Amino acid sequence: MIEERSKKVVIIGGGLTGLTLAYLLQRKGVDFILLEKDEKAGGVIRTHHHDGFTYEIGPNTGIIAHPEVAELFEMLSPDCELELADPKAENRWILKNGKWHALPSGFLAAVKTPLFSWKDKFGILSEPFRKKGDDPMESIAGLVKRRLGQSYLDYAVDPFISGIYAGDPDSLITKYALPKLYALEQNYGSFIKGAVKKAREPRSQRDRKATRKVFSAKGGLGKLIAALVKNIPEERLVFSAKDIKIAKNGNEFTVGFKSSNDDLVKVQAEKVVTTTGAYTLTDLFDFIDPNQLLPVTKLNYAKVVQVIMAFRKWNGPVLNAFGGLVPTKENRKILGVLFPSSIFQNRVPEDGALLSVFLGGVKKPEIYDMDDTTLLEFVNSEMTDLLHTNLSEPAFTEIHRYKHAIPQYDIASPQRLQRIHELEEQHPGLILAGNIRDGIGIADRIKQATEISKII
Repeated sequence: MIEERSKKVVIIGGGLTGLTLAYLLQRKGVDFILLEKDEKAGGVIRTHHHDGFTYEIGPNTGIIAHPEVAELFEMLSPDCELELADPKAENRWILKNGKWHALPSGFLAAVKTPLFSWKDKFGILSEPFRKKGDDPMESIAGLVKRRLGQSYLDYAVDPFISGIYAGDPDSLITKYALPKLYALEQNYGSFIKGAVKKAREPRSQRDRKATRKVFSAKGGLGKLIAALVKNIPEERLVFSAKDIKIAKNGNEFTVGFKSSNDDLVKVQAEKVVTTTGAYTLTDLFDFIDPNQLLPVTKLNYAKVVQVIMAFRKWNGPVLNAFGGLVPTKENRKILGVLFPSSIFQNRVPEDGALLSVFLGGVKKPEIYDMDDTTLLEFVNSEMTDLLHTNLSEPAFTEIHRYKHAIPQYDIASPQRLQRIHELEEQHPGLILAGNIRDGIGIADRIKQATEISKII
């Protein structure tokens, strides 16, 4: 049996980007359908509730880096409520010589911290007068060493990149991976001068919504996904869509797929928006040569392992921080650890604690393939040592592996973005979206979907 339909827009992928776009198109009255290969929505966002614990599988938090984040929560109220992190979560720990130190957030703390060398501390005074860089392909490591010094790279930026990107600052290109940092130097000639001048610039009421605070949804990020699904008509969301293929017929697209009961469905559409990973695109398109897609599909992804450790009665140190990041120089087995029970309220039973430990990344991809027993031995040993306590028996542990966890915006980024632009120019109505461009964070996904909704 072949079922034929006609829609203005087909959205491929039911992660945060696809769902946000679908929700916004629904509000505009656009005729669309969303196809998702899995049985449920959310992509890598998964909130688990187990034995009194609430924890995230995949992204743990977001940052309100764009006003679109606050606006989405406003539109979804009361089905979903924004939750800001506890103020103590602003404290970030950095490991140095086996001890945790708070990443300084002010001038006096920066002077006193043992994280940075005295040479680099004094060198900061000359940062506003250093020559502006002229290499658009400069790595994050190159930029930081040039403007701030080696110790700031080793004990501030490197652990941040390991913790956020699971990446290597020597490989990631600042212009693409940290565009705001790149723009700060290019527009103002200095990080310090740029920060001061931007703080003095007038901001609209809408701009002020981008508070840069850490956020989740009350009850977990899964509540955000559930609210989006609730506000999109059921008939517009197709789950368990198998063998999705996009063909082109004149100026229109034909999207074919098998439904959950193995019926073949064909949808004629004016526009197609893909929001899936780069590694999926070759199999999606019938009308684009794989070699033409190669600059996009060869995007490198970090392999990451996440270990959840839940403690019903925590007997370790006070976890008054967002978490701890581990610099490469420390030569440890883990990338870092988050303390979800300290970041948000009501995530654990009274006196309990949650640890979310991350391993692997581009520097240690072999960890992804290690067996569970070895991984748990690693994690137990590291946490016992780094938290300076004999950990009590956890209520439970879980291991989650992500083969395509985080895309790496490296030296191949210009070619990838150029090819995306070329393909969209060659095939009007085709939009290639998702984390292949425009950033990797939750806020980036919401902003991208919002911008796409405006042009459809």
